[in-house]
Amino acid sequence: MELLIVGTLDGQIGAASKIAISQGGQVSLAQDIDAALNILRSGKSIELVMIDVKLDVYKFISSLESERINVLVVACGVANDPSLAVKAIKAGAKEYIPLPPDPELIGAVLAAATRENHALIYGDKKTEAILKMAKQIAPSEASVLLTGSSGTGKEIFSRFIHDNSKRANKKFVAVNCAAIPETLLESELFGYEKGAFTGAVARRIGKFEEASGGTLLLDEISEMDIRIQAKLLRAIQEKEIDRIGGKTPIKVDVRIIATSNRNLAQAVKDGAFREDLYYRLNVVNINIPDLKDRPEDILVLAKHFIKKYSELNGLPMKDLSKASGDMLLNYLWPGNVRELENTIHRAVLLSNAEEIEPEAIILTDPSAVINPTPAAEENAPSASVAGGGQTLAGMERNLIIDTLKHTFGNRTQAANLLGISIRTLRNKLKQYQDEGYEVPPSNG
Repeated sequence: MELLIVGTLDGQIGAASKIAISQGGQVSLAQDIDAALNILRSGKSIELVMIDVKLDVYKFISSLESERINVLVVACGVANDPSLAVKAIKAGAKEYIPLPPDPELIGAVLAAATRENHALIYGDKKTEAILKMAKQIAPSEASVLLTGSSGTGKEIFSRFIHDNSKRANKKFVAVNCAAIPETLLESELFGYEKGAFTGAVARRIGKFEEASGGTLLLDEISEMDIRIQAKLLRAIQEKEIDRIGGKTPIKVDVRIIATSNRNLAQAVKDGAFREDLYYRLNVVNINIPDLKDRPEDILVLAKHFIKKYSELNGLPMKDLSKASGDMLLNYLWPGNVRELENTIHRAVLLSNAEEIEPEAIILTDPSAVINPTPAAEENAPSASVAGGGQTLAGMERNLIIDTLKHTFGNRTQAANLLGISIRTLRNKLKQYQDEGYEVPPSNG
């Protein structure tokens, strides 16, 4: 674990550093936001940032997002200034640590940052067989291609391979090829020199350099433009990259894991994917089945998500009722594990009984219900009345508004929690305002 402390922390830097080091961490220091960004741009393996709450946390996190630098940020400040703590959380900090620092609290935050949310939870024999194969090939240097539908958990499996490899103590770096515009993906992968193009105000280390010594995940690689595929192939073959605007090649040492939700062999036939790159990546192919094809994972995962989101929202832990469990098992889960997670998150927030009852479980695709029961039909998204006499449209409205309150009005965070796009959220909020409902003011 490598920690970056930004600011003076009201003179508590020494204490915070000692605690972090005692917990097995390494510490870097930056006096201000600009210095911190320069350290992060350099490709240094920072996993957690502790920033002085007196600094402009919003500006810092906005800069991270605009430059697509993924790192966990916690704010720190004197305990008697709650307004700054609230402001930092609204700005996007994941936690607030009061000063002087408490060893147990910092230890818990460091442990959480190390674990993140990469636990691989399963109960099905098919998943067990996949993990056995993944563990067997993990110590090799072979490239791995993980295939399967969206939402099946391919990134979690890729982290499992990294964690069981000889590179486990090095960095794991993920790039979502589908989420980054084609014009930016090349600079994201290979980096650039200052002045290489308009807006290149400082040298930026690319993901290949950042991951050197460790593992680079190329998520949804099938979406990569064929022009960039040629440069990627060279980087894999020659083990070197060229920064945009750079003059000399840079040696890199990465283990490549790629994922795709499309048939890459067919993409090769269609001319959308390079055949030579396909064979470079497809040394080992592991296919992750849809959730419906590993049904014994469903209830195990559901209970895991209930615990996770009960703790996240400060709610009491509840069991899943038998009827609710049957509903989950009688659904095809077209969105796979991602859809199950969002469904359980909603259910945790909506449940008003001692157990999570069917009324709290809103299945998003009625056509995917197997042998629908009356309870399942009641919970299909529509204007029908749910068990307590409230329409599902009303339940949805309350869920969205309650989630906004939980995020202090931050639209982006609320959309992520709800599993919907920011555009959908804004349209819903406009509708609610037009209908006369009070909506929390925007804060991002």
